[in-house]
Amino acid sequence: MANIQGPFGFSQIGTASGPPNFSQVGNTPYRIAAGYATAIFYGDAVRMNSAGPTGYIEQWANGDGGTATRILVGIFLGCKYFSTSLQQVRWSRYWPGSDATGDVEAYVCDDPNSQWKVQATAGPITQAAIGQTADITAGPTGNTTTGISGMSLATPTTTNTLPFKVVNVLTNPPGANGTDITTAYNNVIVAFNNQQYKALLGV
Repeated sequence: MANIQGPFGFSQIGTASGPPNFSQVGNTPYRIAAGYATAIFYGDAVRMNSAGPTGYIEQWANGDGGTATRILVGIFLGCKYFSTSLQQVRWSRYWPGSDATGDVEAYVCDDPNSQWKVQATAGPITQAAIGQTADITAGPTGNTTTGISGMSLATPTTTNTLPFKVVNVLTNPPGANGTDITTAYNNVIVAFNNQQYKALLGV
């Protein structure tokens, strides 16, 4: 059955040695600048900011993988901030791009051994791509109702500065969306490649 396009960003399925290690989530205190106006969704890839006051994270953008100085931090899993409109602390699956008084506390999985399920932007991405690296495609925009990312995985290549490495393709359960490796929009498993706590694994 042909796959249906429905990107969901990066969903952790485990680590190189087993199940997800959720103790890695949020161990490092990341922050989003209150004035950062781009929304960041649950499952988005993030990096350190390239302009303005340094030390803040922002959403990974199309083409960032082609810039040697852009290094992946991890995957965004929600945030906490003082809402200017509500006048109280708000916990959210996504950063809407406004409404914060002061910095935003961001939760990011930065475990260098984590592995993630992601949908191919086009594809299909086949067994032949295992070991290759890939950037992301940022779009369509994430869902403001569910907070879920709209990122997907761009076509794999051999550029070793790209943020992700293909480690497997998904074929189970048979018939489920994303498991047909002969048609576009199939699901694959990736690991971090060019990430701040991990040496390049380039091919």
